[in-house]
Amino acid sequence: MANQQNEATVLTHIQKLVSEEHQLFDRASLDDTETRRLAAIQVELDQCWDLLRQRRALRETGRDANEAHVRPPEVVEKYVG
Repeated sequence: MANQQNEATVLTHIQKLVSEEHQLFDRASLDDTETRRLAAIQVELDQCWDLLRQRRALRETGRDANEAHVRPPEVVEKYVG
């Protein structure tokens, strides 16, 4: 995921990830590869939502939304939302 994406692009990516996540959740059971993919999707979703929040906060404070950047998983996974 590129650092300087507009919100529409990020939201489209989120929709694709959520769709894939739902497909995995709908299965009766997951193999190891699917379990790892589900975990990766959840981390990437956290990163996408964080990026959107950053962009909006920057814009609301009069700064350039493109200053927002994708934060590492170990940062965004600690958020409670």
